[in-house]
Amino acid sequence: MTETLAEHGQIDTSKRTWLIASSCAGAVGGIAAAVPFVSSFLPSEKAKAAGAPVEADISLLKPGEKMTVEWRGKPVWIVRRTPEQLAALPKNDPQLADPKSERKPDDQAPAYARNASRSIKPEYLVVVGICTHLGCSPSDKFTPGAQPSLPDDWQGGFFCPCHGSTFDLAGRVFKNKPAPDNLEVPAHMYLSDTKLLIGDDKKA
Repeated sequence: MTETLAEHGQIDTSKRTWLIASSCAGAVGGIAAAVPFVSSFLPSEKAKAAGAPVEADISLLKPGEKMTVEWRGKPVWIVRRTPEQLAALPKNDPQLADPKSERKPDDQAPAYARNASRSIKPEYLVVVGICTHLGCSPSDKFTPGAQPSLPDDWQGGFFCPCHGSTFDLAGRVFKNKPAPDNLEVPAHMYLSDTKLLIGDDKKA
């Protein structure tokens, strides 16, 4: 009788070991199945490269300053223009190649940015920081006045050192320069007074 109980004990132990192993395998399988399921909700690198919108916090941006965020692998400049810089924009119009962004309007700016300041809020300029000539990145030249490679009546803006194209503080290109078009204004919208969304304008 003792021998029989021992045999039963061995059977129970074997069953218990098998059940524990099966449960562990099932749990691991469940976790493995859940990981692809959860990751399917996250944007892939391909989706990000295709142009997932990017948020920008402009709460610390002071008048006269510029910040850069990356969107679609491109630098997007956000410039907080001073009242003086805004007032100087109309003075540039006679010297600009396309002051009202009428050439290729859909490529240059959304409808809500086809105005004197090329922006939703006049204070803030949002442009892709890539020269429309050969894709170089222009330099900041915000200080007005005569400077090397710039006209004596310079009102402030951007200078592309590669081939000499100049843009004002609305991203508009000056006449007789290699760059054919104004800097691109990307789709964007304000999520709040201090947050911008670059790459989406559904509520704009």
